[in-house]
Amino acid sequence: MKILGIGNAIIDVICKVEENFLKKNNLTKGTMKLIFDNKEFKKILSNLKIEKTVSGGSVANSIVGLSQLKNDVGFIGKISDDDFGKKYEEGLKKENVEYFYEKQKENLPTGTCLILVTPDSERTMCTFLGIAGNINENDVDEHIVKKSELIFLEGYLWDEGEPKKAFEKAIKNSNKVAMSLSDLFCVERHKQNFLKLVKEKLDLTFANESEIMALINTKNFDEVITFAKEIKKHIVVTRGNKGAISIFGDKIVEVDASKNLLIKDLTGAGDLFAAGYLHGFINNLSTEQCLEKGTELSTKIIQQMGARF
Repeated sequence: MKILGIGNAIIDVICKVEENFLKKNNLTKGTMKLIFDNKEFKKILSNLKIEKTVSGGSVANSIVGLSQLKNDVGFIGKISDDDFGKKYEEGLKKENVEYFYEKQKENLPTGTCLILVTPDSERTMCTFLGIAGNINENDVDEHIVKKSELIFLEGYLWDEGEPKKAFEKAIKNSNKVAMSLSDLFCVERHKQNFLKLVKEKLDLTFANESEIMALINTKNFDEVITFAKEIKKHIVVTRGNKGAISIFGDKIVEVDASKNLLIKDLTGAGDLFAAGYLHGFINNLSTEQCLEKGTELSTKIIQQMGARF
């Protein structure tokens, strides 16, 4: 298998909202808020009109993108044997993704992510992880990991305790490891752990500009380049309308962002960028071609609703 993704198995529920909805619900625009109470989650959802639902999760979105580019891929993510769980599994199999998880009746429901899209196309997420956040080392089959050329992990899944053990088992048995830092709040919550991963464990790190700058406590992007050179690790950074950059040792490659786009929804932009880049990476394309493929997919996805083609 080319790439095995390990991440949160979450159903995405996409809704359009006005700016004041975020203020009323104490949400910070452009970030992801974890909700731990199912009642609170249902209350936020109760006044909204659902535009679309889709089997999601950050790494799962990337893996589906890779499958659509005809790569042999699989996914591990924890679901419950409920309606959303069944839909989730069906959704991945329909996309020719091998799903390496046997669902059971759990004490928590399948995870759900409420994606709130404001008129400027920015997305703000409220995630009730449900059973997805309870992934543990027993859910990760080391034989499947060893048979994969590369595993792809998400910062969203990282937490102390059981998920961390699942991560460590996967990394220990992997051939190559890529990871997305996922979200600014994730970086702030797990800064020391993420820094250690980037420096010592990961072969390839994906981040946006604000995430990587928060990770190393800087407001100057030149320091990101210096940091990547010093640790001699492959770091790929998306920079919004400034394009994207790959830094690996002394080799720095940049591509421009596409201009004059009719942006409908930024959901999945980073996920599909990673899919395009990993497609090039695993198929031995040049760094410039990897960046171009990532930019091509992220450009397409933000001109439609949702994180899937």
